[in-house]
Amino acid sequence: MGTSPKMDGRAPIHVFASSKSWIEGNATLQLEQVAGLAGVRAVATMPDLHPGKYGPVGCAILADRIHPQLVGSDIGCGMGLFALDIAVRKLRFDQLADRLSSLDHPWDGDVAGVLVDAGLDATTYDASLGSIGGGNHFCEIQAIEEILIPETAAQAGLDRDQAYVLVHSGSRGLGYSILERVLSNGQASLDPASDEGKSYMDAHDHAVRWAKLNRRIIAERAAAAARADLRPVNDLAHNMVERQGSVGGDVLALHRKGAAASDRGLVPVPGSRGTLSYLVEPLAPMRTEALASLAHGAGRKYDRASMHGRVRGKKSDVARLERNPYGGIVVCGDRGRLVEEAPEAYKNIDRVIADLVEFGLARVVATFRPLVTFKKAQSSVAASSSKREKSWKEDRR
Repeated sequence: MGTSPKMDGRAPIHVFASSKSWIEGNATLQLEQVAGLAGVRAVATMPDLHPGKYGPVGCAILADRIHPQLVGSDIGCGMGLFALDIAVRKLRFDQLADRLSSLDHPWDGDVAGVLVDAGLDATTYDASLGSIGGGNHFCEIQAIEEILIPETAAQAGLDRDQAYVLVHSGSRGLGYSILERVLSNGQASLDPASDEGKSYMDAHDHAVRWAKLNRRIIAERAAAAARADLRPVNDLAHNMVERQGSVGGDVLALHRKGAAASDRGLVPVPGSRGTLSYLVEPLAPMRTEALASLAHGAGRKYDRASMHGRVRGKKSDVARLERNPYGGIVVCGDRGRLVEEAPEAYKNIDRVIADLVEFGLARVVATFRPLVTFKKAQSSVAASSSKREKSWKEDRR
């Protein structure tokens, strides 16, 4: 781990990545810029760090100001892992892939009813409930590859014969509207104790809960496709900010941008659609410099535009991208998105996990292999050129 001393008004940066982990120079520059923002006290960065629109993705920031741009437009985006009550051996992957394609269409459930049950007020964005969205979001049916800590796996109710669903999605247009409103008022940072700060946090907390409900509905749709019921294993947001109480008279805010909370149970850490995903147990006592956070995934290595020059889009190449090394299927009706989200676009998840283990932040409970992965059928090349759509995609890098 490297720690940058406080200089030129910048807060210390604690890096939980070894020299074996590749981190883009632009991400490091963004990290230094974030450390110099008003009120920032400390920054923790994980081995999945990569550049983002408003700041680096894969870090946690402690400050005495709220910086909405560090949370980004997809407020509440996170990972939800769910267990299905069906054995993997009973699944027919081709049939399941066909049924999962329904995720390209809007959810036809009782939107008003689920909002009431969740205690959420209605918004103009609720028609998007149950939808995954673009970028790196996905819904994946998985199977346990290996259990490394049997006692912890048993406590979590993991069964190596069962199928699982991992969902990565967020608050859709709702989160974007919140950030847009704040930035349009010229509010780059907010006092947590001010009326503006409280207003943002109220809207933010609503979006976080909305995003969690969204992942639950997506998982239920996937379970229905598998003809199964489900139960949650854990669901954690990785784009969020939380008040941390008062320190020396200041109310502190802990921002996570592409960083999973490590103080509320087991953490799903996915790789690309062509690799294993991990379920890790945060270790206690956790390193205080890590700001109660862990890596949220493999982290992007190449941006979407450059992937069109790195991976060919010919028919034979597309056929390769529609399968994974474990014999699983990738469901995506867009050739451009298949290229942009190819496994080569992401860092080595094994290296990311190795860093978390080596720095004493977590230990691996189980690994999961991908069976059927669903990605929304629209690439950034084919997408709408509207300002809003482009902002969503950029922030979801």
